[in-house]
Amino acid sequence: MARQVEPVSMEDVARRAGVSTATVSRTLRGLPNVSADTRGRVLAAAAELSYVVSPIASRLASRRTHTVGVVVPHAARWYFSKVVAGAEEVLREAGLDLLLYSLGDLSARTRFFDQLPLRRRVDAVLTVAMPLTEPEYEAVHTLGVPVVATGLRATGTHCVRIDDTGVMLTAVEHLAGLGHRRIGMISTYADQSMWLPVAHERRAGYLAGLAVTGLPVEPDLVVSVPFGVSGGERAMRRLMERPDPPSAVVAESDELAFGAVAAARRMGLAVPGDVSVVGIDDHDLSDVMDLTTVRQEVVEQGVQAGRMIVRAVQHPGEEPRELVLPTSLVVRGSTAPVAGSSP
Repeated sequence: MARQVEPVSMEDVARRAGVSTATVSRTLRGLPNVSADTRGRVLAAAAELSYVVSPIASRLASRRTHTVGVVVPHAARWYFSKVVAGAEEVLREAGLDLLLYSLGDLSARTRFFDQLPLRRRVDAVLTVAMPLTEPEYEAVHTLGVPVVATGLRATGTHCVRIDDTGVMLTAVEHLAGLGHRRIGMISTYADQSMWLPVAHERRAGYLAGLAVTGLPVEPDLVVSVPFGVSGGERAMRRLMERPDPPSAVVAESDELAFGAVAAARRMGLAVPGDVSVVGIDDHDLSDVMDLTTVRQEVVEQGVQAGRMIVRAVQHPGEEPRELVLPTSLVVRGSTAPVAGSSP
């Protein structure tokens, strides 16, 4: 019968190096105030004894969980999954794990903030395109850990976002520059306002674009539908079945725009010959669909949020910082000058 080998302890390393267990602990955790000579003896002793620090013991000693709570309204949607992927890459390299909560409906959201299962389980919280009510904000901050928000404006916390008014303004100006004088909009303003104030800002950007380019405001040319390809298709049909349809349409997102393009073609309309379409995002499929869009760097939002989290965990108490990432117009084959115009 094989003799059972006793595990090597921190005390064994301390005896071999001729130092205290506290010095071993400080050395192996990379803390300061350990001389180079002492650090070398401790590391050599640990290597000779094949000593490995217990992750659980280390976390208990430091009172850190090395885990970040990530809260999203819809984990499976393209934008949210891309942000999480970007953040996860940075956090993994920093030795931080992710604990994901997807709150897809009101009951799940209410239950989450009532129970707050993140308590004593995370070192920081990342919210993705999820505005918090005042009670929700207060509940999260009772955790006593840094909070970083992505995808929208956030007050009193670290934030990574884009200019959502500006992206829609860019889309309208592009179409106006091609000679389009009547531009419709597909929005989720009514349906998604509970979850995404982004819809409000993008609608404001549409109106700002009309004002800047001197185009008339026609409320009937704004159609609000649930998010998704089917919503975009339904909205496009409503716009193009009008007696006086617009010659161009901006969609609040590329996924809405995909549905709009499909609906136009099923109605026998040429895109962009009969109607031009612009989206927002630069979704992975936008190039395949030859969709003109305003690109936002979604993965980079996650990367920058991850970096903010790492810094906030390492330097608690820093003033909240906001980072607004740039966007850019990507012109493809879904837009063209309006018939008879000279842009």
